[in-house]
Amino acid sequence: MLRKYLEQSRIPDFQALSSSQRRMRVESLRKAELFRLQKATKISLYHQTKKNYRQTESYIHLTYEERKQCISDVAACVAGWGFARLFAECIDKVFFDPARSGIAVDEQAFEQVVSRFEKYLQIVGTGQRQPPLGLLIHDNNPTVAQKHTRLMREFHGKGTLYTKLTQIIETPLFVDSQLTSMVQIADLCAYALRRYLENGESELFDIVFVRADRKDGVAVGVRHYTNRGCSCKICASHRRTI
Repeated sequence: MLRKYLEQSRIPDFQALSSSQRRMRVESLRKAELFRLQKATKISLYHQTKKNYRQTESYIHLTYEERKQCISDVAACVAGWGFARLFAECIDKVFFDPARSGIAVDEQAFEQVVSRFEKYLQIVGTGQRQPPLGLLIHDNNPTVAQKHTRLMREFHGKGTLYTKLTQIIETPLFVDSQLTSMVQIADLCAYALRRYLENGESELFDIVFVRADRKDGVAVGVRHYTNRGCSCKICASHRRTI
């Protein structure tokens, strides 16, 4: 949604057109471009362009400013959910050594998120007659699904490196993210964190980061795995102030 669509910039007074007119004009330009690529026998570029068009076709009637505002509005909605907690592990691969860690980068990230979610459930359930239970909902990917299901079974049997699992039930449920709005919202939060760390873009990050799980003023729910001298907002919030 946050890409700039070249076709829109080629249409005079695009903002002044109705939604149906915008869609019709963009689709016309896209069809012409696909025909040009196909005729020029640039097959690989043709297929990639066709894929990009398919992924963005739902938003071509919206200007870049409208799409950006939509994302900001959703982020602001999430920020207002006082009941919600954000858990994330942001790993800088330059500083991650799988040989030393003994596990792949995605496995460490998964274990970290599972552990923090479990700890959160244990804390909020303290003193309750019937402590809350948690469930993981995962974007569907056949390769990842098999690996994370295996890892979760191991966690249930032996615990993670940091805690035993008493509140998270089952192995992850895998769903199609295109059909599941809450997974799309999780994607938005992940996008905001990644763009902040990789590109310094803080607009979306500052909105959603308020939902990071905190204990005694420390953002324990989100960690940036990088060099010790990092001064980003995640690392600063993750440190305990004496």
